[in-house]
Amino acid sequence: MVRNRVAALAAVGGIALGALAGCDRVTVRETTPPTEQQALFDRIAIEDLITRYYAHLGTDDAGAFGDYYTEDAVFDVNGVVSTGREAIEALYTNMDEEGDSVTEGGVFHMVLSNPVIEVDGDRATATFLWTGILNPDPTAPPQVAEHGREYDRLVRQDGQWLIEKRVVIADSALPERFAASYQPRLDYDIAAEE
Repeated sequence: MVRNRVAALAAVGGIALGALAGCDRVTVRETTPPTEQQALFDRIAIEDLITRYYAHLGTDDAGAFGDYYTEDAVFDVNGVVSTGREAIEALYTNMDEEGDSVTEGGVFHMVLSNPVIEVDGDRATATFLWTGILNPDPTAPPQVAEHGREYDRLVRQDGQWLIEKRVVIADSALPERFAASYQPRLDYDIAAEE
């Protein structure tokens, strides 16, 4: 009985060694992730992009907003449309200079929620709810300063996701400068415009 086991183990070992000795090439695993995995990676990258974008609100870095857009991007904020990176940066600079920014008077953070991000190759759409939280005094409770929705159409250029078109619609705390151009647009669909 022991002899049979030893013989069986020797045979299996010999077959395994023979198979390894006969290998003259190495199998290389594909490094490109399958489509589902790539879409997940892209979704995470887009969510990070929008989160980083909002981190600039309340800072002195209005020029940084242009870095998130394509050269010919369109930004529609409450019906005021800016086209191109320079115009988008100017819009943010003007909001701060005209004093209708809710980020004044304390620490301001933007909370993003309810993301819906759909990736199709090098194109994507994303929607979010945003809520601006103002903390004028660290000993007091925070205040909801504003709330609304955003709709983005994005494109991958040179391996980087950029915003091609962005529509922001306030649902509260609408600054006076947008009163004439504002439309609620509750059923806005950024994908329908492609």
